[in-house]
Amino acid sequence: MIITIDGTAGSGKTTTAQAVARRLGFLHLDSGALYRAFAVAACRVGWASPSGVVPAEKIAELATRSVSAEVQAGSVAVLLGGRRLNDELRSPEVSACASKVSAFPEIRARVDGLLRRLARDYQGGIVCEGRDMGTVVFPDAALKVFMMAEADERARRRLLQRGESVNEKSVEVETRRLVSRDTADSQREVSPLRKPDDALVVDTTRLSFEEQVALIESAAKERLDTG
Repeated sequence: MIITIDGTAGSGKTTTAQAVARRLGFLHLDSGALYRAFAVAACRVGWASPSGVVPAEKIAELATRSVSAEVQAGSVAVLLGGRRLNDELRSPEVSACASKVSAFPEIRARVDGLLRRLARDYQGGIVCEGRDMGTVVFPDAALKVFMMAEADERARRRLLQRGESVNEKSVEVETRRLVSRDTADSQREVSPLRKPDDALVVDTTRLSFEEQVALIESAAKERLDTG
């Protein structure tokens, strides 16, 4: 069984997908981590920056470099040059760079291929989250979920997640950043962010983490029971 969870930036896709996968005994696939791995590579060699432009020819070169993923001890390890990437994947700088990197067809094709290979080779259920999992990567998934939340609430969550101060100014700045990311993702030519027609829509603005996880877990078990 494949479950896809798509949605806007900061809506809680990753933590929710991890919890749902854990409860169901499924493997969690984080597509964003793969795009961030390409972003780490680009930033390290000066090919990209939060305010710069990613040269198309360099991105094409990146698509053939050593970003890979493999299942290790029940979880997916994202590797760059054979080394596992961890905390560096979640910095604001890498997030900004990843949005630009993900706009290039070469990179999207590479990531889609890695995700499909992992799902094909894994002997068990999959929970895959991102922005086009249910529309492009796994259009035949048994359950498709689309998560969303009000922008200022998403901003507060992102600040708390990073351990940063939460005040009116910081929330305003982070809200603008998230809205800009959503706009870029939804307007890109290749695999834009959009809700799958048959998706279960989960607005997490006023839901607790436990409530949103339970809602998706219940829907998944219903599909399993009727499948």
